Amino acid sequence: MTILVGLFSRTPKDPNQKKHAEKFKEFKKLAKQKKYDEALKSGTEYLRMVPNNHDALFTVGGIYYLKKKYKTAISHFDKALEIGSYDVDVLLLKAYSHQKLGEKKRALQCCEKIQEVDPKNKAVSELLSQLNS
Repeated sequence: MTILVGLFSRTPKDPNQKKHAEKFKEFKKLAKQKKYDEALKSGTEYLRMVPNNHDALFTVGGIYYLKKKYKTAISHFDKALEIGSYDVDVLLLKAYSHQKLGEKKRALQCCEKIQEVDPKNKAVSELLSQLNS
C-alpha cells in the first residue's frame, strides 16, 4: 500500500529546532535566576539563530532596561513590536524606557497604543499621570 503525501500537508522540519529550543530554555532559566549578564549572552546568541522570537526579544530588551541601557532596550522592544504590535507588556516597558531618556512624546505614543488595547490598564494610567505632571 502506498501512502501519498500532499505537497502542502507536511511542514519541513528544522534540523536545528531541538538545539534552538534547548538554547531558549537555558536563556529563560538564566533570566529567571536573575543571572542577567549570562542571560544576555545566551539570549543574544539565541537571537542570532532565531532573530524573530518575540519572547526572546522582549526578555533581552527587559534585561537591558534593568541594566539602564534604555536605547538598546528600545531597539529590542521595537523588533518585538514588529511581531506583536499591540503587546501591552512590551509597549509599557518601551514607554518607561522613553520616559527614562526624557522622550516624553514617544512615551505618550506608547501609552496611547496601550489604551487602545487595554483602556483600564493601571500601570499606563500611573505613567500618564507622571508624564503629564
